[in-house]
Amino acid sequence: MAIIMDGNGRWAKQRGLERIHGHEQGGEIVKKITAECVRIGVKYLTLYTFSTENWNRPEAEVAGLMKLVVDSLEEEIFMKNNVRFRMIGDEPRLPQDVQDCIDQLSSRTAQNTAMTVTIAMSYSSRWEFTQVVKELVNEANSGKLHADDISEEYLSGRLLTSYMPDPDLLIRTGGEFRLSNYLLWQCAYSELYFCDTYWPDFDEEELCKAILNYQNRERRYGLTSEQVINQSETDVE
Repeated sequence: MAIIMDGNGRWAKQRGLERIHGHEQGGEIVKKITAECVRIGVKYLTLYTFSTENWNRPEAEVAGLMKLVVDSLEEEIFMKNNVRFRMIGDEPRLPQDVQDCIDQLSSRTAQNTAMTVTIAMSYSSRWEFTQVVKELVNEANSGKLHADDISEEYLSGRLLTSYMPDPDLLIRTGGEFRLSNYLLWQCAYSELYFCDTYWPDFDEEELCKAILNYQNRERRYGLTSEQVINQSETDVE
């Protein structure tokens, strides 16, 4: 499951609060949804935390968000729920204290097995693709890579998310209907769910609604409905 956690700022504005208060409440929701996903058996949860485009936001807001990341990544939450922590994105661009926090938490939770939570921070799909292309060009120039070596599976293995399967379900809160440069390759066949609820109000009930909606869809992967049914019947036999 992947989530675009949108609507923090608008949630705060509706309440006459500064935007950072919306992000703080959003951080609390991350803890609740993480625990709920562990409970219901989700194995991989990826959260869009901060995009490469978000660096263009006001400096004070960016600084506040960086501090919030450090404050909210509590080791106890991950250890209590047996959750492994990972991060994808342009980590060297982050402040040093944020990098240290991410690296320490990744190391200390590496052996946890119930679920893997990945935060996408200073991340965008176009940035990710650009980095992969640079690597491939360098390898081709050095003779280590040939055109025939490249396949869809090979490229998937070079992405930052190579350690996990592609998302079955992508949820976006906050009433917007776009992917915002998030996991574009990985979500090629993901089911998309959009809701008007702002992220600070997205609770366990809202998560349940999204999952129920997903469970009532037919995933065809280019096949016809009849082919999917026949395939299912064959698998049962």
